[in-house]
Amino acid sequence: MKEYSHLIWTEESRTVVYTSPVFTVRENRSRSPRGREGIFTVIDASDWAIVVPVLESPRGREFVMVRQWRHGSQSMSLEFPGGVIEPGEDISRGALRELQEETGYAARKITKIGEFSPNPALMSNTAHFFLAEDLGESGKQDLDEDEFVDIELVKPEEVLRGMGRPPYVHALMASALSLYLALGRGL
Repeated sequence: MKEYSHLIWTEESRTVVYTSPVFTVRENRSRSPRGREGIFTVIDASDWAIVVPVLESPRGREFVMVRQWRHGSQSMSLEFPGGVIEPGEDISRGALRELQEETGYAARKITKIGEFSPNPALMSNTAHFFLAEDLGESGKQDLDEDEFVDIELVKPEEVLRGMGRPPYVHALMASALSLYLALGRGL
């Protein structure tokens, strides 16, 4: 295996410069492999779970998705359900919880299909992706006070055709879709 130690920076100190309920911003003072010092901004946030819920119905295969307003882009977004993993929470349990809270669906089978660093240049967290199958309606949504989402059943072909254009603009949803497609189960 190739050795990459010549690329590794050494962290010398951390200073928190901003804290919010959603993330913390810190500055890392680090030294390059050649001895140059630099200051780098890092965003610490909780890990996330994103769920690709596949519903098999008389209409065929559909994704259970949520439509919601996104404050950063000031636009509507159609997304797979997901959210923050609570401190100490098992990641797959968090994925199941987010699925139920946002959609009112429960999965009898959940499989981790991958994980990504949302932006490893700036962020320290991980997005965990799951496939949810054998779905049943658990009742109703259990949304947070500031969550307003509509549930939509969408054909996988429509999501694939629309990805990268409104309302399919959330980059992590493209990651989720690519992991789903890599399973080779077809659309």
